[in-house]
Amino acid sequence: MPVGHEAREVKGWFGAHRFLLLRRFSQVFFLVLFLLGPWFGIWIVKGTLAGSLTLDVLPLTDPFILLQGLVAGHWPEMTVLVGGLIVLVAYALIGGRVYCSWVCPINPVTDAAHWLHRRLDLPKGWQPKRSTRLWILATVLIASALTGVIAWELVNPITMLHRGLVFGMGFVWAMVVAIFVFDLFVARHGWCGHICPVGAFYGLIGAKSLLRVSATNRAACDDCMDCYAVCPENQVISPALKGKPGSSPLILSPDCTTCGRCIDVCSVVVFKLTHRFDDAVVAPPDPAAAPEPRAARPA
Repeated sequence: MPVGHEAREVKGWFGAHRFLLLRRFSQVFFLVLFLLGPWFGIWIVKGTLAGSLTLDVLPLTDPFILLQGLVAGHWPEMTVLVGGLIVLVAYALIGGRVYCSWVCPINPVTDAAHWLHRRLDLPKGWQPKRSTRLWILATVLIASALTGVIAWELVNPITMLHRGLVFGMGFVWAMVVAIFVFDLFVARHGWCGHICPVGAFYGLIGAKSLLRVSATNRAACDDCMDCYAVCPENQVISPALKGKPGSSPLILSPDCTTCGRCIDVCSVVVFKLTHRFDDAVVAPPDPAAAPEPRAARPA
């Protein structure tokens, strides 16, 4: 049975894709904000996701790029520091990897690769250790310190895609296709789940964030496994869904991207979006409290 089939029957198509549609809208919205200026001369936002100025007032800086600049020995202007602090605090409170699933323009590419991977029923493929992206993160910072340049920006597909949409894609298409092929044939969820240091960085800063997904109604789980099938970081689900009685139903792993797909595809409404202090669990029904069946009426 296709993943999410039961959810579509119970909730309808929109209800079973609500968070997915909201994420696509969010990704397109942020991308269009940056393109309105160079494409149409409407300068609401100037710059890219690496660094921008909104309405000529609000500076925003990618804190990962800011950190690379600092270790490379470049002391930034005060507006850049303020912009980095604003973004850092926002993602620390909301959830670091919300950036990956709600803002990053590469996410639709990797999601499309995963969808096709499932449809073609391809093998799982090579699965590097989850710590690989942390090692890459450390390597990027070391490279920046040794070379004096912001190392990741030389190959960052997010920035390259932004520039490509403004100045012409060219080689950028090769980068996008390479990521798609890597996730499709080499490693399922490989780029975001195992390689990208940006996701690793945002996971670290959002480790104690407020926004969380909770398996609050886990007693209703019918083991359909659809949530595992759609989750880009499905190792985060089991501690919350299959935890011992009394354990927290909250998905607290910093790897969680808060994409909401587990909420979408669950036909029995196990999951909900909440905050990290909401550890309430819906109690399982008490069989003893069920009404006794009525005796049949005499003919």
